Amino acid sequence: MRRRTFLQAAGGAALVKPAGPGASNPLPSAPSINQLEAAPSLTGDIITYSREDHRRRLQNLAWCEGGIRSCLRKHFVTNYLPGQANYNLGEYPCRKVWDPDDWDEHELDRLKKQGIGLVEIHDEWNDSLRLFGGNKFTPVNPAGFRRFVEMVHRRGMKLIVYASSGFFERPDPDFRPEWARQQDLVEAYWHLAECSPASAGWRAYLLPRLLRIMDEYGVDGLFDDLGYRALANNPRPPTSDEVLAFPESESHDGALEDLLGLLYAAVQRRRGILKVHYGGTTRPATDLKVYDYLWVGEGIRKGDELRQITKDYPPYVVPCLDMSRATIDNEDELYLHTIPYLQFPYLLAGRPFTGERAMIPGIQYPPEEKDFRRITPATSGGTIRLIPMALTPTGGTIRYPGAPKPNPGTPVG
Repeated sequence: MRRRTFLQAAGGAALVKPAGPGASNPLPSAPSINQLEAAPSLTGDIITYSREDHRRRLQNLAWCEGGIRSCLRKHFVTNYLPGQANYNLGEYPCRKVWDPDDWDEHELDRLKKQGIGLVEIHDEWNDSLRLFGGNKFTPVNPAGFRRFVEMVHRRGMKLIVYASSGFFERPDPDFRPEWARQQDLVEAYWHLAECSPASAGWRAYLLPRLLRIMDEYGVDGLFDDLGYRALANNPRPPTSDEVLAFPESESHDGALEDLLGLLYAAVQRRRGILKVHYGGTTRPATDLKVYDYLWVGEGIRKGDELRQITKDYPPYVVPCLDMSRATIDNEDELYLHTIPYLQFPYLLAGRPFTGERAMIPGIQYPPEEKDFRRITPATSGGTIRLIPMALTPTGGTIRYPGAPKPNPGTPVG
């Protein structure tokens, strides 16, 4: 089937929404695509399938097998959570901490109704700058965070939170220079060292704290923003704390593979989920399975480029075309580049980005002209706002500032 006519030809029915066991209305023996019924989801427990559930699933598969002439690969889809959304809890840095309330209850109801199974929250959940008595591994608002975890779980959805196996604030009092070479990322409010996966001290500090997030707050996994600078051909010399135990090359990230392997095993023991992000279209150079999902698309301006590079990546790939840079003809483009390749677009939800995080007194920001995330729109009267990266729409609407304003949060102090 031609990619450009995929959605039109399917009449919207190619993306069949799973139904639970026990659904009725058996299929005709030779269904058209618009007559296909939803088979039971393999994310459920197969022992609950009835005879009719198995019949509907097999009949749907028979129709597919008869209509597919060739394919790139064949993959048995299991343990995949359909519908993944990045949820913006609020602003950070901020004057008032975010505090989930009825607005978030309604937003989560909307996501559940639209089929979202996995909610992901980003760096605003933690107190990485230690503004409110916390740190990189603890919530800005502990009570509010626990309440949000309960909100998500009450609706049967999973929740994963931002973390990093490499990035760490260089000004943080816990940081040790021997953990990282002199290769930092400085943008927006971050001054991040890129800690080496070969550093023994960094591993000893990092891993217990990452896993404590899951153990203490009951979240269902981690989103690991790798913060990794390849050790192979790195122009900076190793630090005194690095143990270069593995071969490193352009085709093999030895120390990173080992660190992710340790983290993934620990997350799996907790029946959790690990999603990773390297940057752009890059994935970790490893032959081992060390994550469940790979997020790609940051900095990519063209859907064709993202599709061509990532279409043969092993499952599961979560594409997010960078809408702070890219342009598209219409929203269908986000799906045409992904769905035919067993990829599922990453959605944006939660509270509107107000831009407050880009203009908090006392926070050291890079000069505006040197930081692509901070812009001064002509229509804003010179107000600086932060551009979010993940801007794939949910419900057909990109949630820019200007949406109905939620409760700004609870005053601090």
